[in-house]
Amino acid sequence: MKQPPGYVHPSYPNHVCRLRKALYGLKQAPRAWFQRFAVFIASLGFSSSKSDSSLFVYHHGRDTIYLLLYVDDIILTASSPALVTRVISRLSSEFKMTDLGALSFFLGVVAARSSSGLFLSKSVFDQKIISRAGMDTCNPCSTPAETKSKLPSSGVPVSDPTLYRSLAGALQHLTFTRPDISYAVQQICLFMHDPREPHMNALKRILRYLKGTLSLGLFLRPSSVDRLVSYTDADWAGCPETRRSTSGFCVFLGDNLVSWSSKRQHVVSRSSAEAEYRGIANAVAESAWLRNLLLELRLPLSRATVVFCDNVSAMYLANNPVQHQRTKHVEIDLHFVRERVALGHVRVLHVPSSHQFADIFTKGLPTQLFLDYF
Repeated sequence: MKQPPGYVHPSYPNHVCRLRKALYGLKQAPRAWFQRFAVFIASLGFSSSKSDSSLFVYHHGRDTIYLLLYVDDIILTASSPALVTRVISRLSSEFKMTDLGALSFFLGVVAARSSSGLFLSKSVFDQKIISRAGMDTCNPCSTPAETKSKLPSSGVPVSDPTLYRSLAGALQHLTFTRPDISYAVQQICLFMHDPREPHMNALKRILRYLKGTLSLGLFLRPSSVDRLVSYTDADWAGCPETRRSTSGFCVFLGDNLVSWSSKRQHVVSRSSAEAEYRGIANAVAESAWLRNLLLELRLPLSRATVVFCDNVSAMYLANNPVQHQRTKHVEIDLHFVRERVALGHVRVLHVPSSHQFADIFTKGLPTQLFLDYF
């Protein structure tokens, strides 16, 4: 390393500069900035969450403050307006900051407050995706995915794979506030390495669905936070080529949907019970994380998490450790579900298929059933 030309110190020509400030754009800048912020916020009495490293919590007596950091964007809430003002003042004394007032827009998500709750949407982003695809005048459709089997890997290659990957990535970001398109987006993302015309047609169907549902989003209403309820389902061997299953789950905290997932399982399940059991394990893992997060927020749950599954055999596997012959081929790491059940943290119960909300994350549904769920 050398001193830059024109800035060579005459007395110390062999010395180099020691960087004391992270430069924006460098690979180490985010790490250096986060460390700098974390050290300062810890000096104010905040503690970093073990469940989410970007969440900082302050508790002192009746005073409670939650601070969520994403790069250089901050969401701050507290038990009183005076606490919010005090923290902003302390942060402003150390960093150059701008107070944007009440939460209305964060990372592309529009937050609209009303007397009945908080509505989160990305309607502007929806319209941008549709315009980027050149489908501003397309006809809307009622569901984002067809009811037939999974997409095949064959077909004519698309003319512009880059556009396909760009649109699929944008739709992935959109699922943060649109759980209704999670399954359809998961299906098209399986073929980003080699997109074909059937995959592009499926992507365009999602955009047509968005065209008619631009006003939809995620609504959070005031509700008790004393229980977690999960619904989990698996479409056993649904892939026509690999015979892998698609599993999905959704988690409700009180009356609010707080987490959901739709993904293809990484192994081939030997039976529908095994596929459903793997889906239960995913839902229990997510519920355990949420329970730990609520514990750090000083909102511990006294009730066990209820996991609803429509497969009776999978429910027996989760509750009965004596099923030796049926579980010898199942990975041991999945059996933490039994441990959670034995501890009383989880209850796995049966739900009729007609009331299985997780169906929407594992397969394409008929229009009426899809509308009933959403």
